[in-house]
Amino acid sequence: MEQENMGAIGLDRLPEDQWATVSDVTVPTDATDRGLVLRLLELGFVPGERVRVVREGRTVREPLAVRVGHTTFALRRHEAAFIRVIPAE
Repeated sequence: MEQENMGAIGLDRLPEDQWATVSDVTVPTDATDRGLVLRLLELGFVPGERVRVVREGRTVREPLAVRVGHTTFALRRHEAAFIRVIPAE
C-alpha cells in the first residue's frame, strides 16, 4: 500500500459532516460495478478531490448525500464503498 493511502477508508464509512480527500477509486472485477465506478469518476470522485457525507438516510442509513466539488449526489453505500478517502484531521 502506498504511503499516501495509509489510513484510507471507504467513503461509506466516513462519519457525517467530516471532510475527506479521495485517495483512490477501487476497480471491481464485476463488469456492472466497473461501469458504476467509471460513472463515479466522471462525476468527479477522483483522487485529490475533497468530499464529505452531508447526510445519511434515516432508516437503513441509505442513501448517502455526498458533497464533491460544488455538487451533492445521492449514493448507495455499495457505490460509496468503491471510493477510498483519507479523513481530514
